[in-house]
Amino acid sequence: MTKQYFLRLRPVVLGVAALALAGCTTFSRDGGLDAVSAMTAERTGQPIQLAKPGSAPATTAGTVSELLAKPLSAEGAVQVALLNNPGLQASFSQLGIAEADLVQAGWMSNPSFSFGRSSGPHAVEIERAIMFDIVGLLTLPMRSKIEASRFESAKLRAAAEAVRLATDTRKAYFNAVSAQQAALYAEQVHTAAEASAELAKRMAKVGNLSKLDQAREQAFYSDATAQLARSRHNATAAREQLARLLGVWGEQTKFQLPDRLPDLPQQPAAAERLEARAMQQRLDVQMAKREAALTANALGLSKTTRFINVLHGGYVNRSVTGEEREDGYEIELELPLFDWGGARVARAEAIYMQAVSRTADTAIRARSQVREAYSAYRTTYDVARHYRDEVVPLRKQISDEMLLRYNGMLISTFELLSDARAQIGAVNASIEAQRDFWIAETELQAAINGTGGASMQMNAQAAGDAPQGH
Repeated sequence: MTKQYFLRLRPVVLGVAALALAGCTTFSRDGGLDAVSAMTAERTGQPIQLAKPGSAPATTAGTVSELLAKPLSAEGAVQVALLNNPGLQASFSQLGIAEADLVQAGWMSNPSFSFGRSSGPHAVEIERAIMFDIVGLLTLPMRSKIEASRFESAKLRAAAEAVRLATDTRKAYFNAVSAQQAALYAEQVHTAAEASAELAKRMAKVGNLSKLDQAREQAFYSDATAQLARSRHNATAAREQLARLLGVWGEQTKFQLPDRLPDLPQQPAAAERLEARAMQQRLDVQMAKREAALTANALGLSKTTRFINVLHGGYVNRSVTGEEREDGYEIELELPLFDWGGARVARAEAIYMQAVSRTADTAIRARSQVREAYSAYRTTYDVARHYRDEVVPLRKQISDEMLLRYNGMLISTFELLSDARAQIGAVNASIEAQRDFWIAETELQAAINGTGGASMQMNAQAAGDAPQGH
């Protein structure tokens, strides 16, 4: 085999080698969605089905319809949202973008081909050349590693979106159920106030009740009417917020909610190892760590290509009329005369230090959020249990005693009704305390498993605790 023949084949061999190396990177079967599904299910406890953007499993619609056909539980609402929320499905498109970048990084840049023709009085000269990006080939493994890390980060972001949706859905669910429960109680109060106002009107008509007492009963009835209207709107607004997160419309918006919030657990969760669990499971902490590793890899690439950033080599063929064809090779190199790559490396180093600082900041914030979320969780549990075990039973005991006195003709009808009004604040506060506990429990899980829970500020006096009376 002659040297000339070898030179002709060398570019072909180089191209085949590059293609063989690039062929190792292909699109995955699931587009990264299986990993997202596993991370989401681990943190929400829900068996979810995810599909590539643009296509949905045939079973999804049936599963959603089945869940909406019966009264929704909190877990059922989360499952519907994870299956049906179009905003979540749209966010998964970022996975496809990241995977496309990964596959693209595994392929060498296309070669460039040049053709030149010049003619004179006695000869025609033709020159052909095909050039390959040698630096791109040499740095291909490092670039593929960087894009693979970005693809993993995209999976974490997609899982974080799913967990955030689950958190928002649970909070909206408890708000909707408590608002519906408060509206049902407001209807009962309104009915009793209407009967009391009618009775007062009749008694005043026959002279058995003063105008002042009648006005008080009428005022209470008017307040109850306004409160009922507000409660009904609040129930509608909370329900619509839940419907948006569920991604339902049309007939699907007729889903049923239970009449009351779930009972409190027998015992609150312990506080052991919550911070350690958050460091292991928080998706924002994992994303920050991966971002720091990604910038470290990018820093290595910047240092590798600091002096030589453009290097092309390829096969050149030249032929002149009447002469033998000439074969050879050509190398194109960018000379570092003005830009020595120092600014590019300094920029990469600054980005890396920024990522390291952000990782530390994310970890500190995560630990603080877990401690705050547990405080809210434990406080709301104790408050809700206090209303359940102390305040509401005491109000009932007082009501029973007042009823005995009424039956013994020791007090009047309006004194009995006045005591019943005093229970309204306790019942409303009990509903709010129970709702606050379930929201705090949701925020605690978000602080441990997701990207952090929201702060909860507690009033010194619940909204429903305002004294009510004659």
